[in-house]
Amino acid sequence: MNKAEAIRAGRIWIGIELGSTRIKAVLIGEDSVPIASGAHTWENQLLDGIWTYSLDAVRTGLQACFADLLRNTEAEFGVVPQTAAGIGISAMMHGYLAFDENGALLVPFRTWRNTMTAEAADRLTEEFQFNIPQRWSIAHLYQAILKNEAHVPQIRFMTTLAGYVHFLLTGEKVIGIGDASGIFPIDPQTKQYDAAMCAKFDSLTAGTAFGQKLTDILPKIVPVGECAGTLTAEGAALLDPSGRFQPGVPFCPPEGDAQTGMAATNSVLPKTGNVSAGTSIFAMIVLEQSLKALHREIDIVTTPAGDPVAMVHCNNCSSDLDAWVRLFGGLLGAAGAEMQKGQLYDLLYALAAKGDPDCGGIVTYNYVAGEQITGLEAGKPMLVRDPDSRFTVENLMRSLVYSCMATLKLGMDILTEEGVRFDQIYAHGGLFKTPTASQPFLAAALGVDVTLMQSAGEGGAWGIALLAAYMSREDRAQTLADYLRTHVFAGMQGSTVSPAQQDADGIRAYMKNYLKWLSAERAAAAE
Repeated sequence: MNKAEAIRAGRIWIGIELGSTRIKAVLIGEDSVPIASGAHTWENQLLDGIWTYSLDAVRTGLQACFADLLRNTEAEFGVVPQTAAGIGISAMMHGYLAFDENGALLVPFRTWRNTMTAEAADRLTEEFQFNIPQRWSIAHLYQAILKNEAHVPQIRFMTTLAGYVHFLLTGEKVIGIGDASGIFPIDPQTKQYDAAMCAKFDSLTAGTAFGQKLTDILPKIVPVGECAGTLTAEGAALLDPSGRFQPGVPFCPPEGDAQTGMAATNSVLPKTGNVSAGTSIFAMIVLEQSLKALHREIDIVTTPAGDPVAMVHCNNCSSDLDAWVRLFGGLLGAAGAEMQKGQLYDLLYALAAKGDPDCGGIVTYNYVAGEQITGLEAGKPMLVRDPDSRFTVENLMRSLVYSCMATLKLGMDILTEEGVRFDQIYAHGGLFKTPTASQPFLAAALGVDVTLMQSAGEGGAWGIALLAAYMSREDRAQTLADYLRTHVFAGMQGSTVSPAQQDADGIRAYMKNYLKWLSAERAAAAE
């Protein structure tokens, strides 16, 4: 069956991921290789001090992305997809979407980027003896309860962005276990919300305006590989207002972007790990055993199959670097030497690779938003240097790339001290589109080989398409790990970079200054 015939017959799977700056759709065939893609650019808004996206932007962005996928597929193969063997929805994890009994959103969507739940996160961590980060959904809920927010008595359903979009398209209030693990802690034995912690939360909120049993408002967890609903007529009309795409398509459980990144890099077995880097940066290391101690810098989440994962999540990654690139682009434009965006990034990354290993004494802090790992409630991008620093464009660019992974290194160093082993890191995301500097710098920062697979550029949309295809597997007993190994990644090539001692020494010197001057960043961010 050729690609056009496969599309016409519906022997295709579609993954849609709502990322922080782009909504992307990927269509794959039976060989798991992408056939076509579509995209829509969007961005969050800071409204009344809260990072958010409107639900109208979610709907219109979803439609625009899917329309782009249909358009590109027709242009390439002469046929418009009208059905599929499976669809999956993924999105940014965590955050707070609370609805009343009629399905009305009670307060604007509070995304993962907000650092407004410190009191709730601290209290829950103490009560559970389990790290609850500020961006987790349960921290947002408990903070709203502690503050006696007016909407609390009306809450009847709470979910993530992926769970919400899945609900719009299928009518099902469900979630994948990985995305669920960023809502509330998961019991690794039952692979459900931790029952003892749920009971403790109910005790904590007894007598408050909340008045609900926690498990009554949480989405139901559906195991990976199982059907989590089908596209309704209303969902099909929302997804494709032209009416060409038909209802009835099965959906896999909606998942978080961290889990789709694991699927897209074949990092689902113990001692494997991946780093995803774009607007935020995070590392996922599948654990062989539990950590010895509770660390506020380390989240315990799960793979799409429910196995424990140590997650180091940093709110900030490439936004400050991107701002500097725009500045250099503006300068070139004013001089009459405009460059295409991709060419400009390639040039500046190449310059970063030529910088001094320690950046010549230049340190940049990429904190556009707050950062829990370094104790910042808010962010202020900052550049600090000694008067005798070698202030060159090469060193500045190298510092900007270092800053994208500096906070991640602080968290990963904790895992190393805990004795957590990982053999290799697979990297993906926007930071690695031009790997000239980012790949070797990450290898040096983490002290481990870093691999970019051929599929690295496809990211989470491809990952959730793979999870949708896993739902259609012939051998129902086949594990996700075996499916990925034999059906998807067998024979796939990648490029691997090992840590260079010169870069490792340079990053070590950079981090010494980074920690020494961090108090200045904290002072600026506090203003």
